[in-house]
Amino acid sequence: MSIRGSAVFAQRYRAFLFDMDGTLLNSIAAAERVWSTWAERHGLNVAAFLKTIHGARAIDTITRQALPGVDPEREAQWITEAEINDVEGIVAIAGAVEFLKQLPGDQWALVTSAPRELALRRLQAAGIAPPAVLVTAEDVASGKPDPACYVLGAQRLGVPVQDCLVFEDATVGIRAGEAAGADVMVVTSTHLTPLVTAHACIEGYEALQVQRDAEGFLQVQNLAR
Repeated sequence: MSIRGSAVFAQRYRAFLFDMDGTLLNSIAAAERVWSTWAERHGLNVAAFLKTIHGARAIDTITRQALPGVDPEREAQWITEAEINDVEGIVAIAGAVEFLKQLPGDQWALVTSAPRELALRRLQAAGIAPPAVLVTAEDVASGKPDPACYVLGAQRLGVPVQDCLVFEDATVGIRAGEAAGADVMVVTSTHLTPLVTAHACIEGYEALQVQRDAEGFLQVQNLAR
């Protein structure tokens, strides 16, 4: 059973699992440029549709629309290629680069709904070095909110997912972390409206530090508290 709120700052973890878009980097402008073009082409209400894209795999977003005559795999590939070619304005979330540098390389993983090639492209654009363990859209049969991606990330690190802290920003990702049995920290810097959640929230990473104890466990400290 995952804990909620500020209790995460008193807890020790074997590893951290990070979502990418909205959690470690801000790619909203680039993503919405590409998806707006796609939505217009298919006659969708762009403003309403854009609210549904964040945190999910492209193929899942497209499949949910149930558009007649549309091949979700082919359309998802178009989205991926367009997003790879548009990284203008992608930046790291405040303090994220410095925070990741505090973490041992074998104790954190990236768990993203983006395809691998796009994930690496966006990390590069944001100045974030990719981790040793990277779980991407191709690695799971079902995307977030299914917990499989976070379970796999923990497995690849060799730790139980229940002993991990998940960093997320989107509702589908938060639900995936919860379903995996992990604790969740919500990053809110890209939210235009407040997210109602019982989980601990941070605007960015500038005030966070990590302590690693003699047994190798990680603990987050919020110096702003």
